Amino acid sequence: MLKELKPALLMLLVLTVITGIVYPLAVTGVAQTLFPSQANGSLIEKDGKVVGSVLIGQAFTGPHYFNGRPSATTPTPYNAANSGASNLAPSAKALVDGVAERVEAVKVANPGEVGPIPADLVTASASGLDPHISPAAAAYQIKRVATLRHAPYDEVRKLVVEHISGRSLGVLGEPTVNVLALNLALDQRWPMKEGEDRK
Repeated sequence: MLKELKPALLMLLVLTVITGIVYPLAVTGVAQTLFPSQANGSLIEKDGKVVGSVLIGQAFTGPHYFNGRPSATTPTPYNAANSGASNLAPSAKALVDGVAERVEAVKVANPGEVGPIPADLVTASASGLDPHISPAAAAYQIKRVATLRHAPYDEVRKLVVEHISGRSLGVLGEPTVNVLALNLALDQRWPMKEGEDRK
């Protein structure tokens, strides 16, 4: 029995070193060398401080900002430790009522907008963390943001267009706008005045 046990333990040790130490170190080294930003979470910095990631949404509640998709995570929105959808069926009363409430809130927040409300402004993504909205959802909010920022409408629209990312490889997915990146650019171009709500 000892004769069979010795090679088994040796193989366990060798595989542990290869898969538990050598491989992770090699992958980490390659990632840090070739893709340092992605390997470290695709973080966004402002004035030397990390303010978020391009991969995780944030809740912007102030009317001076573009709003992202609703988040289904609890107890707080965009809680990466609790990523997931609500798992409510399309026919669920809670989902229907929640969307109806969001529709009313979007209408109140964007008076004067008469077009259809983009779906991504009133429905959460599957992960609950989506940092992007559609160009249509961003366009729907331009009038409100421009008015409250005392900024020219066409200039804010131009800023939105500059932040549209196309389809991956030109064919995969849909064009999107990263809400955090757009709002940071908005603050840089038209800074908030002292005392105004920055959330």
